[in-house]
Amino acid sequence: MSRSQVAIERLEKTKRHYNSWVVNETLEDYSLRYAPKSFRRWSEFTVANTALGGISYLADFAIGGSIAISSGFTNSFWAIFISAIIIFVTGLPISYYAARYNIDMDLLTRGAGFGYIGSTLTSVIYASFCFIFFALEGAIMAQAIEIYFGLPLVWGYILCTIAIFPLVVFGMTLLAQMQVWTQPIWLLGMFAPWIAVLVKDPESISTWMNFAGKSPSGSGFNLLLCASGAGVALSLIAQIGEQVDYLRFMPDLTAQNKTKWWTAVVASGPGWVILGAWKQWTGAFFTAIAVKNGVDIAKANEPIHMYIEGFKDIFSTPAVYMALATFFVILSQVKINVTNAYSGSLSWSNFFSRLTHAHPGRVVWLVFHLIIALVLQVMGVFDVLLWVLGFYSNVAIAWVGALVADLVINKPLGLSPSYIEFKRAHLYDFNPVGFGSMMVGSVISVIAFFGFMGPGPQAFSTFIALGVAFILSPIIAIVTKGKYYIAREDVHFRDNPEVTGLTNCSICEIDYEREDMAYCPVYQGSICSLCCSLDAQCHDACKVAPA
Repeated sequence: MSRSQVAIERLEKTKRHYNSWVVNETLEDYSLRYAPKSFRRWSEFTVANTALGGISYLADFAIGGSIAISSGFTNSFWAIFISAIIIFVTGLPISYYAARYNIDMDLLTRGAGFGYIGSTLTSVIYASFCFIFFALEGAIMAQAIEIYFGLPLVWGYILCTIAIFPLVVFGMTLLAQMQVWTQPIWLLGMFAPWIAVLVKDPESISTWMNFAGKSPSGSGFNLLLCASGAGVALSLIAQIGEQVDYLRFMPDLTAQNKTKWWTAVVASGPGWVILGAWKQWTGAFFTAIAVKNGVDIAKANEPIHMYIEGFKDIFSTPAVYMALATFFVILSQVKINVTNAYSGSLSWSNFFSRLTHAHPGRVVWLVFHLIIALVLQVMGVFDVLLWVLGFYSNVAIAWVGALVADLVINKPLGLSPSYIEFKRAHLYDFNPVGFGSMMVGSVISVIAFFGFMGPGPQAFSTFIALGVAFILSPIIAIVTKGKYYIAREDVHFRDNPEVTGLTNCSICEIDYEREDMAYCPVYQGSICSLCCSLDAQCHDACKVAPA
């Protein structure tokens, strides 16, 4: 049956019944939808604090330590600094649009140059970030448990994975409370050992600045080593997606809350990287101290050894500093892995809903996500940390580069719509502007990463990914005249003053705010974004092919 025939032949409505996990938004957290105003009951501070609570992870320490070992002090210092600037600049527009339109990273990507199906690939990229870092953080926690309790690593991996599940089931409702309660304790544990080392060992800064690790250039500067280190640090660019998963619950921007709103968005959006860069530098610092104090260089990038050395300078009793170091590592890793698990469940929900036209609930994909992360831990992902993150960053930064180019170039120039349209009913399946830019940037940078273009491009592969994707986006938008952004104009709900309050979905018969609604000519009635996404009968009859 052709698309035109489907459009003429009206389909009979059959009420869609969702299971209790999907209907209960305390569990579901609007994982596939616009976050409605009625659900966004948290203050700007609470949302920002919850988002920042998710950056408690100690993988930053491990990354900083690993870069320092492979590249030496000077290269690692500038690599972290350069990557932090790039992450902040790219994260700012993403944070603004997500908080302004109350949508997660996937919905934002859909409407910013990738198309409805095109963004499925980015959902996998983002989900990969979440389970890779869940595995790394879980491994760090298991290392601490092994050292203190003697539990074998494999059993530690299982324990550290299972323990996260009950904390994530209830989404933002529970996570907001947990992050608020634990934040003061975490901040004390984060800074106290660092300050203690500086006070008790004035030469510690010198030790760090002269740390050569295994670097061929010693502690001095080498452009290629610096670029390679920045490539590893840039793997954290996808962290902005986890910040956005919380920022979508920001209250509406008004004249009254403008200052608080912007402060919260900047501080907990791109601002995460300020503390993130500090943690990487501190990881490099503690690695140098640990090696100086006799820790094997192969183990010196493990955060548990770093904090054992730090707490030693506060408490002289082994039982005390071992217990405190273990407690701090466990607390930090729980705070971040609930975010890794939460964001991963959102990504998989978006991915599979489009492929299968079914949605059993976010909780199901949470379990799926945890299983993948557990397998990675057992396979020893921590032992190949630099290679995994270096490779991953090529793809992640191409995605972010194409996305940011659409937000800061295409939209201001009128090459793409000024608003974010995320609903299937109004999007083409693929938009070559973002999707094409990302694919070209990724392919070229991955080829460079594996050394086929020589040592220079290999070291700068992530910068190639960012540059190619960012430049190609407006070029493709100009060539295509932006016609692949909107498949059908929304004349029924968007900016329609006649539509107020809630609208009843004619398929699931549940009321939603107008931002989540579309008009379906096939069913001849209003339809919510989720029912539209899951429909397998209409064959997108409401859309027309571009001329």
